[in-house]
Amino acid sequence: MTRAGATTVPLAAAVALWLLSGASPSPADAQVAPLPDNRFAGLTWTFARIRYTSNAPVTGSRFSSFEDEPWFIDAPAAEQNLSRRLRTVTSIQVNEPVHLTLQDPNLWSYPWIYIVEPGNLRLTDEEVPILREFLLRGGTLTFDDFHGPAEWMTMEQEMKRVFPDRRIVDLPKTHPVYSCFYQLDGFPQTPGLGSFLMGRMWEKGGYEGMLRAIEDDAGRAMVLINWNTDMGDGWEWSNAADFPGYVRFTAQAYRMQINEIIYSLTH
Repeated sequence: MTRAGATTVPLAAAVALWLLSGASPSPADAQVAPLPDNRFAGLTWTFARIRYTSNAPVTGSRFSSFEDEPWFIDAPAAEQNLSRRLRTVTSIQVNEPVHLTLQDPNLWSYPWIYIVEPGNLRLTDEEVPILREFLLRGGTLTFDDFHGPAEWMTMEQEMKRVFPDRRIVDLPKTHPVYSCFYQLDGFPQTPGLGSFLMGRMWEKGGYEGMLRAIEDDAGRAMVLINWNTDMGDGWEWSNAADFPGYVRFTAQAYRMQINEIIYSLTH
C-alpha cells in the first residue's frame, strides 16, 4: 500500500513549517466555504467505508438487505457530504466514495478507511491479519458512531484480536490532530439526530465524547476512535433545513473529521 502522504515528504515538511510559523488556520466555521487551502495540493483522499460482518442477529431481524445493516448507517449521504466539504476547503484531490470489505484486493489503494457502529463489529479470522498489516503499513482506520460501555467492549475485544499487545490511549488536547487544519480546543461531541430531537447529547449511557487511539511504534495514531459521538449523523444531516438547531453540531463534526483526515494524510 502506498500512502498519499508517503509520496509527498516535502509537502509534509512544508506543512510543519507553516504551522510553526504561527499562520492562522482556516475559518473555524465549516459551514462557511472559504477558498481552498493550498497547503495540501497533491494529496489524494477517498472515503472508503468498510462493509463488515455484524454480530447483531440477522435471521428474523430488521436487517433485510445490506442497506439496513449497521455498516451502512448514514450512507450514502454522510460520505458524499463529507467528501464535498473536504474538496471545498482544501486542495486535496477528493475521489468518489467507495464501499469495500477488508478482503477486497483494492483495500491497499485507500490509506484511510471508515467503520461505523463498531459496537456491532465482528471481524472474521481472515480479516484480522489483513487489518493488522494495513495499519502497520501506514493505513488509518476511523471508528465512529458508537456509544456506552457495552458497545465499547465489543470494539475493544475486536481490536485486541488485531493488536493483543497495544493499548488504547486518550489523545490529549495538545495532540496534532487538534491543530493540523482547524484549531480545536478539544474533542466535540456530536449527538445523533435522534438524541438531539429528544434534547440530549448522549445515548446508550455514553455521556462524554472522547477521541481515543491505537498508536504504532512511532507514535502515529493509526486507529482513531470517535466514541460517544455520532459525527456521521452530523455529515448526513448537514443539508437538512428542517433541523436548523442542529447546524452547530454538523459544523463541529466536519471540523473534527477534516482534521482527522488531514492528520492521517500527513503523519
